[in-house]
Amino acid sequence: MKKVSFFQSIQFKIIIVFILLLLLAIQVMGSYFAQNLEESLMEKFRVNIDERTEVLKYNLIAEFNKERSEDEDEPSLEESIKTILDSYRNGEVFTVLQVIDTQNRVIGAINQQNLIGKRVPGENGITMAARYGQGRETIVTDTSTGHRMFVKIVPLEKQDKDLVGAIYTEASMEDVYNQLENINRIFLNGTILAVIISAFVGILVARAITKPISEMRKQAMIMSTGDFSQKVNVYGGDEIGQLATSFNDMNDKLRQANHTTEEERRKLSSVLSNMSDGVIATDETGAVTLMNGPASNLMGKTFKEIKGKQLIDVLQLEEQVVDLLDFQETGSITIDFSDDDEFFLIKANFSVVMDENDELNGLITVISDVTEQEKVERERREFVSNVSHELRTPLTTMRSYLEALTDGAWEDKEIAPRFLEVTQNETERMIRLVSDLLQLSKMDHKEQSVYKERVNIVSFFHHIIDRFEMNKNENIIIERQLPKDSLFIWLDKDKIIQVVDNIISNAIKYSPKGGKIKVRIIRVRQKVKVSITDQGVGIATEKLDKIFERFYRADKARSRELGGTGLGLAIAKEIIESHHGQIWAESQEGKGTTVLFTLPLINRKRGNR
Repeated sequence: MKKVSFFQSIQFKIIIVFILLLLLAIQVMGSYFAQNLEESLMEKFRVNIDERTEVLKYNLIAEFNKERSEDEDEPSLEESIKTILDSYRNGEVFTVLQVIDTQNRVIGAINQQNLIGKRVPGENGITMAARYGQGRETIVTDTSTGHRMFVKIVPLEKQDKDLVGAIYTEASMEDVYNQLENINRIFLNGTILAVIISAFVGILVARAITKPISEMRKQAMIMSTGDFSQKVNVYGGDEIGQLATSFNDMNDKLRQANHTTEEERRKLSSVLSNMSDGVIATDETGAVTLMNGPASNLMGKTFKEIKGKQLIDVLQLEEQVVDLLDFQETGSITIDFSDDDEFFLIKANFSVVMDENDELNGLITVISDVTEQEKVERERREFVSNVSHELRTPLTTMRSYLEALTDGAWEDKEIAPRFLEVTQNETERMIRLVSDLLQLSKMDHKEQSVYKERVNIVSFFHHIIDRFEMNKNENIIIERQLPKDSLFIWLDKDKIIQVVDNIISNAIKYSPKGGKIKVRIIRVRQKVKVSITDQGVGIATEKLDKIFERFYRADKARSRELGGTGLGLAIAKEIIESHHGQIWAESQEGKGTTVLFTLPLINRKRGNR
């Protein structure tokens, strides 16, 4: 699992939340405090200005209302105004103080003696106050110094309500704003200090909160590896403590569930591995997600080679199945994987896996090799067909001849004996066929006993060949290539005689007049190898493996003509194999055929006991 950086951690988020909440609270309180403080200071400033202006106004109106005599010792109006204004000269309230008459001339001022007697512009509201009695208060900014000034213009009215002028004052507000700035600076320093303290406290709180969460995260990482042995600490009974308790309970349940799942997985893996049938699983899209060993062997491909491929493509079902849901209706399919060299059939059984919403969740396919089963079934059908054909031919012949005899041919002394001879031959042929079938049936069901005895194979074969030479056609020569030493074998003499009789009889039947048959015996390690070679027409290479099958004839017309049942070599194969030997044939067309079989020699150590 990827490591979480500090800036992405919940601890950092808790600290940030603490600081943001504190800043929000301080900001709200600071804004409220600063606004009220500014309003309070401004109000006090205005009240101070108003009080001083009222006193000044009262004194000036008194001078304007006073009647002047011609006494030279009595001060003039300008001198009286100057005397009144001198008391404000050293004051710290007004920076500009002017007394202006109705003609906009300055008749008194502090710190601006050069303006006395001069007219001032009336655009700033002085005219409105001096002539029309309209006072004015405003805050302006000095363009040269940038200081904020409080400007107040007050009209002067005599007792008879006549306007005699106006008072123009400017008072600096920098002290007020400086106080506000100092207070805000103190407030900012306090805020920074509070943020630092809150960050420290937030770290402690965040650690206290995130420590059990971090432990649960580490435990979750350990659990993801399959280790459920450890548990997280429970630090209290609060929600986090209850979460830790629930986490430990979940750990126990997951451990039990994982143990159960692992047992089931092992069982399933063992079942899949030891199944003789192949199993292929897919997801909901039909892509292969699982395949066991037998399926890999049957398909001739590894799981890595077909993982993720579509099952329809893997099983080559493009023409039979279009959609995955078609498998539910199909049930099972026999798939032909045969090629020019090998006959190969696979049977696939499909089972659709549905989820809890009855939607397609995957597919389980069980495949099995049915090649041998199909071969057996074909052989059975072919066997039944061959038996029926072999019996039908003599029965049809017998029926025809018997019908002819019934119709009056029995009275013909020349035809009747021939018809009866044919009927007798066909009857004997059917008896031989049925006898061979009964013998094969007993061999198939292991009902025929084998009575073995210790036999010298060399003298045994001399006896068999002597018997054939006494009854053979004079045009056929049997050449013996037998060893001089004695070779002893455990065998059933009657059954081996049946094998050799059948092979030599076939060799005689298919050999041309004046042909030679070679009977050869050689020793190969702990076995005896017998070969019987004729000079017949031979057998095609592709037919050699089939001549030991039941009812198979390389030349069917010639075989029936010579009276064979097609079961002799099949019986010979069963007898040789029951003696733990092997039988096969070698041939070239036009050059003859050699039938070979092996029999195990008697172990000398066992024979000496």
